Amino acid sequence: MLNQPTIDRLRELKLPGMAIALQRQLDQPDLHRLAFEERLALLIDAESVHRDAERLKRLLRQAQFRQHAALEDLDTRAARGLDRSLIASLASGDWILNTQNLVITGPTGTGKSWIAQAFGNAACRLGFSVRYERTGRLLEILRTARADASYHKRLTALAKVELLILDDFGLNPLQTQERLDLLEILEDRHQIHSTIITSQLPITAFHQYLNEPTVADAILDRLLHRCHRIDLTGDSLRKRKPPTASERGRAKAGE
Repeated sequence: MLNQPTIDRLRELKLPGMAIALQRQLDQPDLHRLAFEERLALLIDAESVHRDAERLKRLLRQAQFRQHAALEDLDTRAARGLDRSLIASLASGDWILNTQNLVITGPTGTGKSWIAQAFGNAACRLGFSVRYERTGRLLEILRTARADASYHKRLTALAKVELLILDDFGLNPLQTQERLDLLEILEDRHQIHSTIITSQLPITAFHQYLNEPTVADAILDRLLHRCHRIDLTGDSLRKRKPPTASERGRAKAGE
């Protein structure tokens, strides 16, 4: 029979979704009643679904998220200052298409990093390339990159990412070169790609934190121009007690 050579040939042609679907068709005799065009359409659909799934896996792997976060799991009922309409609007991804930014601020433990990564996860599912970085660690990597001549290569790679997440901005004082590196990152992305920044500092304190008026003006101009803001409030979520068995049962029941 020519079935196995055909399946092997599909794999050689980098059509694994069609190869898997053809094998399934051969294992389901009822599908033989379908017209050739119908069976071919099913094979093409299977290849398309397979490629979408593989692309999503690749995007999630490249994003290097630290948490598995999804907007579907975001509790907008919690008293954290979340605007449901804004969350729904951002979930569409239009702000990324329009090269806008997002700044998420709030006290420790209010879920800034989780929410940022949830938006990153949603962006991956929409087909955007995403990269998650802790701001301090990224600046340290760039400092090291100057020594091994990979600095410009790393900046170029960051500039190409369609959504860059800079987590924990403002934790440590910045050196002069670190401020300039941050400016380079945002300059490369300005009105080209989107950036999410999370910080314990309120936006009104960003200028003072940057501690160099000229550079601060330039950084904030590129960051806050056409920028969405989420200001989280309330107590740390880490301090909350886990739900009891009865509470979990009510939640599952939709109460």
